[in-house]
Amino acid sequence: MIEEFEVHRPRMFGLAYRMLGSVTEAEDIVQDAYLRWSGTEPGSVSCPGAWLAKVVTNLCLNRLTAARATREDYVGSWLPEPVPTGALGPLETAEQRDCVSMAFLVLMERLTPAERAVFVLREAFGYGYREIAEVLDLSEAGCRQLCRRARQRVGEHGEPGEHGEPGERRGLRELRRFDAPGGQRRLIVERFLKAAENGDLEGLERLLAADVIAWADGGGKVSAARRPVLGREKVLRYVAGLAARFGALGQDGRGETRIVEVNGQDAIVMLLAGQVFTVSVVEVAGGEVVGLRSVANPDKLSRFAELAGLAEPVEPVEPVEPA
Repeated sequence: MIEEFEVHRPRMFGLAYRMLGSVTEAEDIVQDAYLRWSGTEPGSVSCPGAWLAKVVTNLCLNRLTAARATREDYVGSWLPEPVPTGALGPLETAEQRDCVSMAFLVLMERLTPAERAVFVLREAFGYGYREIAEVLDLSEAGCRQLCRRARQRVGEHGEPGEHGEPGERRGLRELRRFDAPGGQRRLIVERFLKAAENGDLEGLERLLAADVIAWADGGGKVSAARRPVLGREKVLRYVAGLAARFGALGQDGRGETRIVEVNGQDAIVMLLAGQVFTVSVVEVAGGEVVGLRSVANPDKLSRFAELAGLAEPVEPVEPVEPA
């Protein structure tokens, strides 16, 4: 039975991660599913894949209900835990890549748990409505309605965040329309990183869109910008200050940067003394950097370090607050 479960483990992890946006919680869900699987009689489950999908989805629904209150009290911007793209399984279509991007996972926070479950099963895994209805114990018509409502909510233009700060200004339509080809994204990210490391402010300014936004997730564990940084001038100062601070900390060869594909997009991984310091996903559109999502919360970096084959993170030194 263990061998049978292991065949389905990557798919179940991918499902749970898309539902929760958390690596550690997704792994907990998969472990819980295994315990339930191991409690069944051998040969009693006729379709293991469908059975496990139902168990994992319903465990995630319970976890999402509890997570809503926690995320409402989260200190600063909440971002999903970064995951090396290779750990998420095959991403063969644009829709599958969309469903793992940081921007899209944040958009899905708009959805109710049931809407999110239907949307993920339909868009990311290609389930038919009859299959979804069996997973959720709902009517087929009800699942169609939930999916239609979810598409409308994530397809709308961005909504302002709480307390008046800028929120997600792009809906799903804009994310798909303006996403740059992979080769072009990587080239722009390489230029962005080089300009930041060299203190080339003019080069950075040319790469930043006028309405660029930077988000930082420190989770209250480290000092980070608690509200999004909006606009080319402010983001320029923010990035320049962060790069200078990291450069000072990484003297004597202790600092290193790498470009790694994270959640289907290129990201800059900062390492200090060989350990993960920050993961920053760079969003590119129209040949410009339009968004920067930086995860510095050490709780969200430990599993990333392992999955990416990097060392465990240390307690990060406090990042720079925007001017």
